[in-house]
Amino acid sequence: MLDSRLTPLFNADPRSLFKDRLLGLEREAVRVAPDGYISQIPHPSTLGSALTHPYITTDYSEALLEVITPPLSTPDATLRFLDDAHRFVYPRIGDELLWSASMPCILAGEASIPIAAYGRSNLGQMKHVYRRGLAWRYGRIMQVIAGIHFNFSLSDTFWAAFQEWEGDRRSLQDFRSESYFGLIRNLQRFGWLMLYLFGASPAVCKSFLDGKSTTLQEFDDHTCYGPYATSLRMSNVGYTNRTEKKSGVNICYNSLPEYVASLTQATLTPWPPYEHIGVKVNGEYRQLNANVLQIENEYYASMRPKQPPLGNEKPALALQRRGVQYVELRSVDINPLEPLGVNAPQLRFLEVFLLFCLLNESPPLDAEERRMIDDNQMNVALTGRDPVLVLNRRRDPPLCLRVWAGEILEQLTPISALLDIGENGRPYAAACAEQTEVLANPDCSPSARILAEMQTRGENFFCCARRLSEQHRRHFEGRPLAEDREQFFIEAAKRSLLEQQKIEAGDAISFDEFLRGYFAQV
Repeated sequence: MLDSRLTPLFNADPRSLFKDRLLGLEREAVRVAPDGYISQIPHPSTLGSALTHPYITTDYSEALLEVITPPLSTPDATLRFLDDAHRFVYPRIGDELLWSASMPCILAGEASIPIAAYGRSNLGQMKHVYRRGLAWRYGRIMQVIAGIHFNFSLSDTFWAAFQEWEGDRRSLQDFRSESYFGLIRNLQRFGWLMLYLFGASPAVCKSFLDGKSTTLQEFDDHTCYGPYATSLRMSNVGYTNRTEKKSGVNICYNSLPEYVASLTQATLTPWPPYEHIGVKVNGEYRQLNANVLQIENEYYASMRPKQPPLGNEKPALALQRRGVQYVELRSVDINPLEPLGVNAPQLRFLEVFLLFCLLNESPPLDAEERRMIDDNQMNVALTGRDPVLVLNRRRDPPLCLRVWAGEILEQLTPISALLDIGENGRPYAAACAEQTEVLANPDCSPSARILAEMQTRGENFFCCARRLSEQHRRHFEGRPLAEDREQFFIEAAKRSLLEQQKIEAGDAISFDEFLRGYFAQV
């Protein structure tokens, strides 16, 4: 199927089909004090309003900064915007650092992590109470794990041509949505490759474990690690959803209607342990509700289908009404060796890989294959660089990771050639060749390089990550932001503060009424 779908792409005008594809990045980073402890200082007002700023906001914690790029047409443009935003942020956070790694350090228990605040509006209160609920349900510590989210979409020009070649008679919106769901299913099947190639969290500070038992090995008195680990962030050490499986609610990716129905069911199904927490206790909200999921965004997945909501529209309703506009890949670790946590060859490889997932056959997932997918991801996250690691496949015998990865990388060659048409040089082929080298020499992978740095320098995880954080700060401070770009972000910050004031002034109902209205949407 991959070959048959590539043929018309090569025979058409690939440049016109792919030129309007859009990329975006969301980079999370914990603000830490010079001693490495998580910041207790509120989100600086000079950065704007975390509620309404389109580019600089917070995630779970007041100290968990999130920088967001707009959708842009090339990896280089996307990284330039991300770089500019970092250069704007640094002069406004005093002597603090942006933590260079996905896994946080040092944490002085749950209470040391300030939950993000978004002002006194109903919308701001909802965002804050949702995060309170996460704290009650899962604890605060796992909420400050940071990552890179990669957003990807193709143009209507591409989708119209692709639909014609497929002989599909549905509406363009339905064809596009179901094709994106095929991409997502294949991303789940083959997403372990992302952990192997780009996993960058092989070690963790013991303060993150907070006294919990672990099968990880001890690096020293302050650090645990996995000798072959790639991404502890994506393992059972990191952030996972377990409640949904226990409750019998399974999110289905076999079609958009099934996805919306299963996700909605999870937001409507009460869960006794959460009922025990209580919703509004002594006049204060502990969580938005006592259901398996408070809202759709609570479900953690390696990739999400996305459609920007209109106003305060529920995400599931936005998808149901207007289909999938883009997909968000969430399984990428921050690379502590890169100032931005990611680089251009990696973004190019991700583009090629996502097209591979789109163009390949993608049958529905059944329960058995879902279990295999979960097992493969866990095994690669914990022991991915073990040379004898074998992965399971649904319709074929188990296969050594390196052999299977080699087969996939070989299939990426024509897709990289497709994207290289019209480019200077062959940057997409070079990006794939770089990852082929990582497969041949696992010591070149980010996870292995980080452990090698720790061992060679005699540094534990904290010392290594802090040294790299300081190094990255000097990198950004070494070249101040251009005046026009500085003004761009200053104006964006001012507008966001005014927009927050407008929202707060416009509230005419109580928070209780606001929540009832939000959850009553159908």
